[in-house]
Amino acid sequence: MRDQAILELFYSSGLRLAELAALDLGDLQHSRVRVMGKGGKPRQVPVGRRAQQALTEWLGCRSALAPMTEQALFVGQRGQRLGHRAIQKRLAQLSVARGLPEHLHPHRLRHSFASHLLESSQDLRAVQELLGHANLSTTQIYTRLDWQHLATSYDAAHPRAKRGPNDPTNSPRSKP
Repeated sequence: MRDQAILELFYSSGLRLAELAALDLGDLQHSRVRVMGKGGKPRQVPVGRRAQQALTEWLGCRSALAPMTEQALFVGQRGQRLGHRAIQKRLAQLSVARGLPEHLHPHRLRHSFASHLLESSQDLRAVQELLGHANLSTTQIYTRLDWQHLATSYDAAHPRAKRGPNDPTNSPRSKP
């Protein structure tokens, strides 16, 4: 249950490995999570329905592993916070158990989060905020856009993209 909650939260919220590993119980709210990003910048990101469900299931059995004084959201068998390497190892084990052809890395889930969100929303600035990037150019690197998608966006947005040569608005006299 814990590993499924980790997987769902990575993909649902686009968290970095360090951000997920550092989460405490108090950082988790009903439909969002508060994380401390790079450079100590706090941000809040949404938690999707499936991740919420997986977290609820995990929290139902977490108390059997962790003492009341442990604030870490994700703990191991000894009741202590899971470290970066332990989280990476759990994801690798999940990928093998589910028959995935490749290793499942935390950053791949973050990349998928960004790519899928951008494909559906087309809002690069929103994705930038959710990922906690200071520069838009960093977000552009994380998100893969195929040329067909870009061409469709261009055709939909550019005023002269679809106009033929006989369209009067394409004549040199109609240019501003």
